[in-house]
Amino acid sequence: MSIVKVTPGKCKLCYACIRACPAKAIKITGGHAEIIEERCINCGSCVNVCAPGALEYKSAKTHVKELVHSDKKVAAIVDPSISGEFIDISDYRNFVGMIKSMGFTYVNDISFGVDLLAEKYKELLSEFKGKYYITSACPVIVSYIEKYYPELIQNLAELLPPWAITAKAVYEMYGADTHIVYIGPCVAEKETSQRFSDSIPVEEVVTFVELRELFEELEISENSVEFSEFDQPIGGKGSLFPISNGILQTVDMEERLLKSDILTTEGKDNILRAIQQFRHSSEMKQHLNLFYCDGCLMGPGTSPGGDKFIRRSRVIDYVKKRLNNFDEATWKKHKDDFSGKDLSREFEADNQRLPFPNEEEIKKELDALGKSVRSEQLGCGACGYPSCREFAVAIKQGLAKREMCTYFSTRKLRAYINEIDKTNKKLSDAQKALKESEQKAKEEHNAAKEALETNKTMLQKLPTAIVLVDENLKITDSNKSFVQIVGDEAKELNEVVPGLVGADLKSLIPFHKYFSSVLMSGEDITNRDVELNEKLVNISIFTIKKNKIVGGIIRDLYSPEVRKDEIINRAKDVIKENLETVQQIAFLLGESASKTEKTLNSIIQSYKTGSDDGTGHGK
Repeated sequence: MSIVKVTPGKCKLCYACIRACPAKAIKITGGHAEIIEERCINCGSCVNVCAPGALEYKSAKTHVKELVHSDKKVAAIVDPSISGEFIDISDYRNFVGMIKSMGFTYVNDISFGVDLLAEKYKELLSEFKGKYYITSACPVIVSYIEKYYPELIQNLAELLPPWAITAKAVYEMYGADTHIVYIGPCVAEKETSQRFSDSIPVEEVVTFVELRELFEELEISENSVEFSEFDQPIGGKGSLFPISNGILQTVDMEERLLKSDILTTEGKDNILRAIQQFRHSSEMKQHLNLFYCDGCLMGPGTSPGGDKFIRRSRVIDYVKKRLNNFDEATWKKHKDDFSGKDLSREFEADNQRLPFPNEEEIKKELDALGKSVRSEQLGCGACGYPSCREFAVAIKQGLAKREMCTYFSTRKLRAYINEIDKTNKKLSDAQKALKESEQKAKEEHNAAKEALETNKTMLQKLPTAIVLVDENLKITDSNKSFVQIVGDEAKELNEVVPGLVGADLKSLIPFHKYFSSVLMSGEDITNRDVELNEKLVNISIFTIKKNKIVGGIIRDLYSPEVRKDEIINRAKDVIKENLETVQQIAFLLGESASKTEKTLNSIIQSYKTGSDDGTGHGK
């Protein structure tokens, strides 16, 4: 489940989120970005790159305020990267005091959980039995493997994350009626905490960004509180956890290249390559200690724009200060009290890999994009994909649309403009011919009006309603008569958009299906009577460019001019039909009379012959 949500109205379709997403869990739908929840690994990369703020993660602030203002015991377990986040606070005891002043009963550093986890890792990785492991402290790594490399689940270390171990210790020490809130740099833990809700019921996960906002809302500053130390149990070198190899140094695990078989790496690109090579290469003979972000110091829940190495320095300084007054005896006692506890966890395959299109399908898609030549397939990255080939694959997998390609869209737009130019030229030619014909008629009958100043003006002054639409039933042009006959809605729209250009025909007239029919079939419709605004109108629809542009002529049969012509024309049609019927009857009567005449003549002839046969009954 994704904890990231989209506000459609803020999305500017810059595709930055698609470029940032390692799981390709974002697609464009309805003119805005949309999270594909089942594919999302909750890394938060999209949130950090979304300048308009259209992407946000689920906020826990309201629930946290309700908890701390209740009469319940509430403990905050805090990631040690808080020392790198709050570089504006002079002493770590200040931000501990600030958190307590919010209403928390206890404030614990998860370094104790890191200490316990690090010892488990040391046992697991030191006793090599032929299988290499991937650390599971980073929830994004876990989710990515479950969804996109489920065959590697068997390589994930089956150990709880540090905050979950610390939560177990807090429940053990302060009672099961304690409500726990985890405060840290990670967005993905908001989803991970729900996995353990039955066994380790952490109420909420709050990011450092949210914590800053809570301080501001509750008007809490370091000057308004007294120093306060973390509550027990307190860890030792586990506070180095925010630095990627800190968990190894917590228990002094070997890191020298010639001595160690553990590879530590961080950052999206590095971990994606490391996992891929771990999966596909037998030469990768190392355990992997992976962190999706540049260490937890730079998690998506930290304040944007932070300096990694300044934060790293602050964490190291924080650990040194704490270890100066470290109570090792108490630490060992708490570890002994907690020894033997089950720190294991399970993983669940959730395969989200999509079928990969074959080469022929990819080639066809590249051809459709206008990227047939290999040298043109490097890609500009504007669509969110690193190459045109990967973009074509994403299209076939249903993750992208051709319109996301600027080259394709520009080429399509140019082609459409060319078609419009051709249509306009045809219309211009037709207008010119019509103008000449009208001028000639006016001169012959000495009743012509003044010549129209421009072809466009002529079209607008035609008494008959005329409208031109494209294959999407969008109006490309119309005259005033059309606006007039359609009604008030069209009149209002015409005030803003003259000629109703770009308006949807479906929303203006009820008989738009006839236009669709001509667009699809290419067969014109002439003299069809339909109703429009309680009036009877006569329509003729004709093709201008087959399946692309059609024109429509609409006549109001209630208008005096049209009514007179229509009565005459339809009377002529009735007379013509009656004449044809009379002619057919006459033909049939004539044919019948001819047959009768022939029959009677035959009988007379037969009688004559019989009278002359010598019987004496002749003439």
